[in-house]
Amino acid sequence: MTEASPREPGLVVAAHGRQVIVETPEGRRVLCQTRGKKSDLVVGDHVLWMATGDAGVVEQLEPRRNLMFRQDEWRTKSFAANLDLLLVLVAGEPVFSESQLTRALIAAQAAGITVCIGLNKIDLPAAAAARARLAPYVAMGVQVIELALKHDVEVARATLEPLLAGRTTLVLGASGMGKSTLINLLVPTAAVRVNEISQALQSGRHTTTTTTLYWLDEARSTALIDSPGFQEFGLRQVSAEQLAGLMPDYAAALGHCRFYNCTHRHEPGCGVRDAAERGEISPTRQRLYAELFEELTRRSF
Repeated sequence: MTEASPREPGLVVAAHGRQVIVETPEGRRVLCQTRGKKSDLVVGDHVLWMATGDAGVVEQLEPRRNLMFRQDEWRTKSFAANLDLLLVLVAGEPVFSESQLTRALIAAQAAGITVCIGLNKIDLPAAAAARARLAPYVAMGVQVIELALKHDVEVARATLEPLLAGRTTLVLGASGMGKSTLINLLVPTAAVRVNEISQALQSGRHTTTTTTLYWLDEARSTALIDSPGFQEFGLRQVSAEQLAGLMPDYAAALGHCRFYNCTHRHEPGCGVRDAAERGEISPTRQRLYAELFEELTRRSF
């Protein structure tokens, strides 16, 4: 008779270098090491691990449904997997970056992840200008919800809870957009949990850059993933030729260009540029496309 495998299933809920915290199906959390000198495990990964005393070793990574990348000044790195929803928080004050928003939407589209934009601080006068800047995204079919996370907590909770229910959601928001307020509203013990994870991972000063998964319900069916400390999504998985197909307003105009390899920037007979002239693609979106196309083209050489 063959002995049963000692390997157990688990979920990575925090990661730092070669150390990860794996949660068992029963809810127990175990500090695990990864084999080898380098770890590619990220929060949200499903793994098989084996106990070694009070700790454990990750033996196998299960297949991922999707994977997201982040990008800082020096490198692009994977950081979250198996997501159902990306929630991007923006506000009128401070003014949000449309470049960061666009990169997030493209990354999610490439990974097949649903996106929702949360317009926060709608109680402030600057909300009107932010709402106008988001109009092209609403026209593309992107869901936009409105929130006043500090001003109207109960309405915000009633808006967010059905959106997040049963999903694993990555929350993104630049400084000042209200992401910390949202996390603390939905996960009152977040600060305590981050400190516990930091101590377990011995990450010390790296606490603020540790990606963390929080459960929102006792059944552990609804999760929020918070990954502070980065500014942009990495797009290393996207080629310049794929870019237009991942931007809904551009994708809607594809198939009407004179040249099969049209870059939609200067060629005659371009259906995308014709759509832009009809007002179907905003000047801002055209500028962002051109900037990203140049970036992705330079990277390919």
